[in-house]
Amino acid sequence: MLIIVCYDVNTETREGRRRLRRVAKVCESTGQRVQKSVFECQVNLMQFEDLQRRLLAEIDIQQDNLRLYRLNAGAGTEVREFGVFRAIDFEGPLAL
Repeated sequence: MLIIVCYDVNTETREGRRRLRRVAKVCESTGQRVQKSVFECQVNLMQFEDLQRRLLAEIDIQQDNLRLYRLNAGAGTEVREFGVFRAIDFEGPLAL
């Protein structure tokens, strides 16, 4: 399956800059960089779960944002989202 990993790490502190480097290293070990904070990874289910575990061990979910897009041919799309950013549910009701 194809996984898209996107992240935004708060780099205002020295520790944040270290987290950014560690998250990038985890992604580089599994996939290819397609943008500065976006990677494409071709993995099986076990590798996907391992990648998610390793990334969650590196980020600070109180300050950072991590999104994992799992793209399966013919099986639909699943997005797992962690951290401070919350996407808009475009399928839900619209409130003005």
